[in-house]
Amino acid sequence: MSTVLIKNGYVVDPDTKFEGKADILVKDGLIERVAPSLDEEADRVLDAEGLTVMPGLVDLHVHLRDPGQEYKEDVSTGGEAAAHGGVTSLMAMPNTHPPMDSVNRIGYVVNKAKTQAPVHVYQASSITKGMNGEELVDFESICKYGVKAFSEDGKSVMNANLLRSAMREAKKYDALIAEHCEDITMVCGGVMNDDENAVKLGYPGISNSTEDVIVARDCILAKETGVRLHLCHCSTADSVSIIRSAKRDGVHVTAEVCPHHFTLTSDDIPGDDANFKMNPPLRTKRDVEALRAGLADGTIDCISTDHAPHSMDEKRRGFRSAPFGITGLETSAALAYTELVKPGILTLMQMAEKMSFNPAKILKINAGSLREGMPADIAVFDFENEYTIDPKTFVSKGKNTPFAGKKVFGKTIYTLTDGNVVWEERR
Repeated sequence: MSTVLIKNGYVVDPDTKFEGKADILVKDGLIERVAPSLDEEADRVLDAEGLTVMPGLVDLHVHLRDPGQEYKEDVSTGGEAAAHGGVTSLMAMPNTHPPMDSVNRIGYVVNKAKTQAPVHVYQASSITKGMNGEELVDFESICKYGVKAFSEDGKSVMNANLLRSAMREAKKYDALIAEHCEDITMVCGGVMNDDENAVKLGYPGISNSTEDVIVARDCILAKETGVRLHLCHCSTADSVSIIRSAKRDGVHVTAEVCPHHFTLTSDDIPGDDANFKMNPPLRTKRDVEALRAGLADGTIDCISTDHAPHSMDEKRRGFRSAPFGITGLETSAALAYTELVKPGILTLMQMAEKMSFNPAKILKINAGSLREGMPADIAVFDFENEYTIDPKTFVSKGKNTPFAGKKVFGKTIYTLTDGNVVWEERR
């Protein structure tokens, strides 16, 4: 293993609460020393003058599309996209083809990631066999294999009794239940938020209650079972209120919000552009304000992307027919800094907590910290210079983003995983 010295960076570590100018020495894949000035010999010296050094980002919500839809993304390109975004650990969702519902299938992704992905990939299992919502997977064998989370992302487990049984199984092994909150009986063919913009554009809407009733149900079930519940891609004001209340009541619930949901509203949808079509949909200004307030006061624990790449041909089908989802791995840090830190909604330290430290704690992985002795998973960002998001620069196969042309701050300059430089931006 090589030795790397990161010099003159502005270090932000939410674990030790250190924030200030410092050097970091990396040796044999671990952080060996963090000090105001280090003159140690190293195989490589990275000049971080004017740059911000954080723990590598941990993204709890990524669709790698592998196996079954590799034309959209695969383990290799998804891993490279993560590195481009400063993400050093990610959790892959199980709604692949076939779904991740057994040790053999999960092992395919885990083993492929070890040789082809430049970042750490943690594969989630589905909750039910075939993601059919009828029979639970074998929690015991899957947890013994090392899986840390179960999710039916893309839909909810609609049978409340079955989900309660899943929660009891997960509780036995201290596994996480990561829930996509959507009452499918209330969607009714909706493709965007149910508001005046849906009426104006002539599209069927998806109401906030579609999400809220499942958030409430799952918090109640989590209280009864004692499971660790994580709520994915929260998008509504009432979801934030329900989660805040559940936490006060002692429920072991955590929640994430995606950059598109704290940045855009349905007002931003420019007609028939399916790059703005995601699930849950873009909501209203009131919802955005509530999500931002939830991030600021700690109700919302982390920022994840729900990275969901699709081919451009699929997205060109128009708002009614195109699949839900946008890419996010390569823009999340820039959007968080531009939309939350620069306006003073979050501090830089809080951003690092939401994107590195907290998600690592939720998944219970050894990441999200720059403490001496920790794995050297590190992201170095340039937050000073403005640039324009250009999907043509994405490493991901998916170029489907509503943020093309948006001016932001926060370009990834270096990403290190286990002390290896896996992304380097030409400066």
